[in-house]
Amino acid sequence: MTRAQFFITVTVMLGVFMAIVDMTIVNVALPTIAGNLGASLDDAAWVATGYILAAVLVMPLNGWLTAYLGRKTFYCGAIAIFTIASFMCGMAHSIVALTICRMIQGLGGGVLQPTAQAILFETFGPKRSGASMAIFGIGIMAAPALGPVMGGYIVDNASWPLIFLINVPFGILTFLMALAFIPTPHYIERARREIDWTALGLMAVGLISLQYVLERGQHEDWWDSTTIVTLAIVSVLSLVIFGIMTARDRYPVVNLRVFRIASFSMGNVILFVVGFGLFGSELIVPLFFQSILGMTALESGKALIPNAIATAVAMIITSRIVNKVDARILLVTGALMAAWANWQLGGLTQDAGLDNTFWPRALIGFGLGLLFIPLTQLMLSKVPREELAGATGISQLIRQLGGSLGIAVITTLLTRQTAVAWSELAGGITQSHGASQATLMALLAQASSVIAYDYVFRLSALLFIATIPLILFVRPGTAAQASSESPAMAQAA
Repeated sequence: MTRAQFFITVTVMLGVFMAIVDMTIVNVALPTIAGNLGASLDDAAWVATGYILAAVLVMPLNGWLTAYLGRKTFYCGAIAIFTIASFMCGMAHSIVALTICRMIQGLGGGVLQPTAQAILFETFGPKRSGASMAIFGIGIMAAPALGPVMGGYIVDNASWPLIFLINVPFGILTFLMALAFIPTPHYIERARREIDWTALGLMAVGLISLQYVLERGQHEDWWDSTTIVTLAIVSVLSLVIFGIMTARDRYPVVNLRVFRIASFSMGNVILFVVGFGLFGSELIVPLFFQSILGMTALESGKALIPNAIATAVAMIITSRIVNKVDARILLVTGALMAAWANWQLGGLTQDAGLDNTFWPRALIGFGLGLLFIPLTQLMLSKVPREELAGATGISQLIRQLGGSLGIAVITTLLTRQTAVAWSELAGGITQSHGASQATLMALLAQASSVIAYDYVFRLSALLFIATIPLILFVRPGTAAQASSESPAMAQAA
């Protein structure tokens, strides 16, 4: 790694860490925030939801904004927005003000991940893209594990505004480093043309409506809610019309023509399914730890760290062998590991301890480490370098939507399977041995929850298995061979 590559890497990974940690660090603090600001927990949930809505809106615009503003200006602007909004969040004195500031923060944070991915892929070139994606992957996998730990520690030992204010010094440092080290390649610059505001508006309405449905559907009882049904229809119509308009536009705001590249399209299908299973399982693991095993939020966060370490180890190994073996071998191996580990978690009981969850969680992390690098290389290696920023924005959006759908489906199934298990168990229980009614109900509730958690763990296992047929459709070969087939990427190197 050259000196220039080192400083570029440190700069973009600081931005990635800030953005991803901030998506997860706030979750454990929501009850405290609600209490201090005199809001309900439901109102406080918008602090997390608002960030996601804004991030999803800006992700697909990554390529257009990069070309329109220039990479350095765009990236520095995103860091500045994120940092200023973090300070505003820490100073907020009402739940409404905090939610608005979080949405502004999401506008900055939503572009840091795809921009960092594009910068690293270009900086290292196709021959060393495995190393660049390992660095990026370690960041996006480790940050979610650190977020709950940091959030729990800050809430227990300080005050909740520090969750946001801690970003300020790191944001200033990242901004100054970006000014100094991030280049603006000439090949991404384009002439400034008139913006199709209608298409942009349709995309915004469609994505925000879709994300709202996924985020709030379970809370509002899905199709029994007029709001959810209306927004689902609005989302479909808006995005279909947007897609038609974009296909006809010679210079679209979001370049959907990148899907003409077969490896990119298939990679995103796999990424969506992986995101579905990954986000869903990552949601229920800490819930299981806290509600069934009785851990605190901080203890739960610490229990997730081995998973992140295993992912980092796997990525380091994968980066060294990814250009030497058929990528499909790594992808299938990673999917099978994640599937088997989730299936094992599906056999846990209320008497389980950390020793029962350690190795399955570590194996999931290792499997994901095997998946990420070859999937990213195969997905991006044939994308022309001038389209890379847009492609990474679209892929991050698809991963996020897959994750949001996974969370929505799994939380719904968790609630419904708990009710089904309660009904079945309650029919066979009679009070005996002097046990009180309250004791029986508590045992029944815990047993019902365990059955529901085991059900969704094994559903996650099946989702990872479902990626294997998709992987087999990917063109065989190594990632190095795929990279060498892209003339544009060859010129970039």
